[in-house]
Amino acid sequence: MQPTNPTSPAPGERRGHVLYDGDCRLCVTFAKRLRLTLRSRGFDLVPLQSEWVEEQLHLPASELLTEMRVLTKGGKLRGGAEAIVYLARFVWWAWPFRLLWALPGGKTIMQHGYRWIARNRHCTSRTCPLPRRSSWKNWLPMILLTVLARIVGQNFAPWIVMCMVAAALLAGCKWITWWDAYAGLPDITLRRSLAYLLLWPGMDSRVFLDPKIRSEKPPIREWVFAFAKMLLGISIAWGVARTIPVDKVLLRGWVGMIGGIFVIHFGIFNLLALAWQKAGVQAQPLMHCPIAAHSLGEFWSICWNRGFNDVVRRHVFAPLQPACGVVIAMLLTFLVSGLIHEAVISVPAHGGYGLPTLYFLLQGIGILFERSTVGRKLKLRHGVRGWCFTFILTAGPAYWLFPPVFVERVAVPFLKFIYAL
Repeated sequence: MQPTNPTSPAPGERRGHVLYDGDCRLCVTFAKRLRLTLRSRGFDLVPLQSEWVEEQLHLPASELLTEMRVLTKGGKLRGGAEAIVYLARFVWWAWPFRLLWALPGGKTIMQHGYRWIARNRHCTSRTCPLPRRSSWKNWLPMILLTVLARIVGQNFAPWIVMCMVAAALLAGCKWITWWDAYAGLPDITLRRSLAYLLLWPGMDSRVFLDPKIRSEKPPIREWVFAFAKMLLGISIAWGVARTIPVDKVLLRGWVGMIGGIFVIHFGIFNLLALAWQKAGVQAQPLMHCPIAAHSLGEFWSICWNRGFNDVVRRHVFAPLQPACGVVIAMLLTFLVSGLIHEAVISVPAHGGYGLPTLYFLLQGIGILFERSTVGRKLKLRHGVRGWCFTFILTAGPAYWLFPPVFVERVAVPFLKFIYAL
């Protein structure tokens, strides 16, 4: 008789074996971390190199270690991504794997993703020296997830498409940064990995995931300041925006967006960072008083959305700089930033194409100018002149970043959905 709870087998009942490569550090690490979870669901973990496994599977040595496998009690064998999805049926927090598998194109994405991981393990003598240099393959999951989000969301409201694409991009960035940290940190725990992937919007993976780096508890004044910024955003989005005449659509939309930025980026994300700091995790706020930036370089590298900056600096600028030089690498980095914002802004709005990219290219050119001989003579990297130059170049062409078509078709409907307008 089958147990009533599909995730908890009857006492003594075994559902099968999870077979993994015992000579791979990556595989062994995950096996250790998931052993108790899978055993409680009726699965025993066994290395593929075990003698009885080789006899049972009847696979040549060249195929035996190509992927992890699940051998069920009834003798059915599943491998690779299919095996992961099968195990996800019995672990409640693994439901995203089943969801992705069921979506159009999801099966192909998971299969290709798994094969890429398997090919790049480079496992010898119980070590898996994973490649640390960023390559186009690191960005492949992000690209595939973004395309999938656009395809799945084509019949939804534009603001829903925006959220789906943003979530896909976030997941892709998380994948890149987590994998980068895993290659350099031997003591990453499953618990902290899940916290980083699901409960923190930042991308400082090496700091967040390193258990040796501890944070001091933040002072009360920082909590008060974060709450104050969130309340300010609420008053702007749900208060000031409502007082603007209905026919002033763009103005209402802009005011609502500014309020939303204060609520989410300056408020909620800041409070989340403080909560992690209180727990001892080194999580820095994504925004660091951008209004006080006295240079364009300071604004984009330190003050504004440091999570996104962590990704592009390490995985776009750093790989390009040795081959292209600082100037070209910086411009290409801002170009990539523009294209990513096109996916979140222009694509859902079905308009304004090219404007976000133009905005970010202008920022890169502005940084190069302020660092030039003329820029140094004009003192554009500090003081009042630097602040004015930064404000003009970031706020002045902001309508390129959020063009009217985006405000009208995406931002305003979203603000109405959350009852801000």
